[in-house]
Amino acid sequence: MRHASRLSCFVLAGGLACLMGVGLVQAADPYPSKPITLVVPNPPGGLVDTSARLVSDPLARVTGQSVVVDNKPGGSGNLAYGLVARAPKDGYTILVSYSGYHIANPILMDKLPWELKELTPIGLITVATNVIAVNPSVPVNTLREFIAWAKQNPGKLNYASQGNGSVSHIGTEIFKQLTGVEMTHVPYKGSGQAIQDVLSGQVQVLITTPPSVMGHVQNGKLKALAVTGKTRHPSMPNVPTAVQAVPNFVATSFSGIGAPPGLPPALVERLNRELRRVSELQDIRQRFGESGGEARWSSPEEFRKLVEGEINLWKSVVETRKIEIN
Repeated sequence: MRHASRLSCFVLAGGLACLMGVGLVQAADPYPSKPITLVVPNPPGGLVDTSARLVSDPLARVTGQSVVVDNKPGGSGNLAYGLVARAPKDGYTILVSYSGYHIANPILMDKLPWELKELTPIGLITVATNVIAVNPSVPVNTLREFIAWAKQNPGKLNYASQGNGSVSHIGTEIFKQLTGVEMTHVPYKGSGQAIQDVLSGQVQVLITTPPSVMGHVQNGKLKALAVTGKTRHPSMPNVPTAVQAVPNFVATSFSGIGAPPGLPPALVERLNRELRRVSELQDIRQRFGESGGEARWSSPEEFRKLVEGEINLWKSVVETRKIEIN
């Protein structure tokens, strides 16, 4: 019995040693050691999907692993957000977040398959400036003239958006609140039909990304009154900023990287460091500019504060303007 007990002890000790050895090997596995999946809440095409595809190749180069873009549109972005919120906290499934969903959904929707606190912020990818475009039938050439004319002609203006709760929707409502201008909201499912109806004159105003209307502005089918960033947009250098006429009016959208809840700090730091390396590549900065955005790196804490600030701003506008998502 004594020998059996001693043998059992040896077997048990050996088993523990083996398990500890396996654990040490696993702990020593470098990250990443397999492909990373970028989950995108939007369909292919558009700035969010473009952001994911622009960073996927250089991210693969700097990490040494392939990076797969997985489009999961549906449920106003909630399908993708919920999937990442429930994913393993190992850094292999991460989210390309979009401000239109990231900010609006927690404010406008009662039930979500994810919570904002469940997502680990990694950092920004890009920030996109918008442009205020109008149909040529509106007899103005500057934003100040537009504000004055709109106030003198109440009820004559309709504005298009890319849908309830979108950046173009909330951005225009912020503009209305700051200026006292009243316009009727006409929501669309995306920018394509919205732009067509502004071109035809069925609606008169749209806030959207510069690349989507630049050609129409150049051939005179639309007028660009102002860009909504803090500085002029490189693709529209002659178009002034909105803040010159309306102080504090900035309406931009962003894409960033989020991860499942509880992602270990070491993985957060690693992913953020690689994003910074990607954002500093000259060809990436150029390609983001061509697509209407600006490559922008941030720390996880800066990203978190940006989201919190935007939520507070949007929430005040949603409550004041009594906005609902239908």
